[in-house]
Amino acid sequence: LLVPLELTFQEVVYIMLSSLARNARFVRTAQTVVNQRLPVAFFSADSHDDFAPKRKAVEGEDAALKLIKEHVESNPVMLYMKGNPSMPMCGFSARVVQALKEEGVDFSSVNVLDYPDIREGVKKYADWPTIPQLYVNGEFIGGCDIVMQMHESGELAELLKEAK
Repeated sequence: LLVPLELTFQEVVYIMLSSLARNARFVRTAQTVVNQRLPVAFFSADSHDDFAPKRKAVEGEDAALKLIKEHVESNPVMLYMKGNPSMPMCGFSARVVQALKEEGVDFSSVNVLDYPDIREGVKKYADWPTIPQLYVNGEFIGGCDIVMQMHESGELAELLKEAK
């Protein structure tokens, strides 16, 4: 189906549906659906606070560094990343998550995109400028390139055995 570029989206949809339709009633229904502009709400404005995401407030560099220290010391494998393990928000974070999953290790993570103070604090904590950052047994291991090299060489598996 060739469509001229000057048509609106509604016109294109109408043409496509019309070409598929076998009767006039279907065409009229398709045109009505396309022309309606129904409001879309993804979240209810009157939702109760109990259903809102719970996040610990982090205010300031000192609070962020203290919280990072708690995370690193209390979690055998800790990953600071962009996004979360089920939905990484950058390719480097996704690669580290995949490596950890292939190693079969449980790990904790923090989405630094949700916490600007932690995002900056973790860079100071490890004196490392990039994210993701992996810590094992309280020790900074490295970013994506280092973790991937260790994973490919088998060093990461050895290191993670101690953390399991």
